[in-house]
Amino acid sequence: MGGGGGGNVFQHRTPEQLAKQVRKAEDETAVKAFEADLSSLLGELLASANSRDVGLVQNRLSEIKDELSDALETSADLLFGGSVAKHTYVDGISDIDSLLVFSQSDFASDKPSVALKKVSDIIRGAVPSSAEVGAGRLAVTIEYDDAMQIQLLPAFHTNSGLKVPSFLRDDWSHIAPEKFQKALTARNEECGGKLVPTIKLAKAIIGTLPETQRLSGYHVESLAIAAFREYEGTKTTAAMLPVFFERARDLVLTPIRDSTGQSVHVDGYLGDANGPQRIASSHILGRIAKRMRNASAHMSHDQWKAIFGLADE
Repeated sequence: MGGGGGGNVFQHRTPEQLAKQVRKAEDETAVKAFEADLSSLLGELLASANSRDVGLVQNRLSEIKDELSDALETSADLLFGGSVAKHTYVDGISDIDSLLVFSQSDFASDKPSVALKKVSDIIRGAVPSSAEVGAGRLAVTIEYDDAMQIQLLPAFHTNSGLKVPSFLRDDWSHIAPEKFQKALTARNEECGGKLVPTIKLAKAIIGTLPETQRLSGYHVESLAIAAFREYEGTKTTAAMLPVFFERARDLVLTPIRDSTGQSVHVDGYLGDANGPQRIASSHILGRIAKRMRNASAHMSHDQWKAIFGLADE
């Protein structure tokens, strides 16, 4: 009888080597099962974030626009320049949901503080009496009794583009929101369409922090554009989420300066480079990244849920 070819996979293996091989196979199977479960969990959380009533946001913005146009006797154009337009809208993160673009004659002679006060006074007539309306340094914020919060940034056209309130002083500054949106769209495409869902999940996590510790929605998006420049890692939300927080931990230490035209107000609220507010934000982002890595290392769904404020650790 001739000998068969191919050999035996167990041939020339000691019992210790065979046990090690079995453990390795079991570990690989467990890791794959955990990754599949984690992907499913993040998918459910993303579906929850996507279920926010964007249509209601748009309806409320349209009502505000109509009231402003009637009061000023000029047309107030509504640009969905914030999270609604970029599909990154998540409750819990304050964001500029729209630019209200007026005729230059309406506000060009006013300081932003005066314009914001005028706009907030008019808006009070367009929203329910139960809603709170306040004029901040950059925007008018409306908080409805269902906890929805909308921010509106007054703007007007000039020959060189749009002008909005400056963070640095009571004056007007140029921005180019369409460039910002194009930059985000381009980076999302580079990441296989996974950057936008990663941003939504990152916002959901940041939204669980005390309000004084939260980064603004635009800031999160700007950090994400920078964090995933030339990204060559795995293009899944499970892989990209910890990468975002790890890279944002370092990026947040310096003001964002880019070509989008929005850096004048994206992260100025954190002060100077390496200042105390930036260092505090860096520590928080780093801590979140570490919790994610630990949760994955221990293959713990409960720890991952806790990061989103859904379970006790």
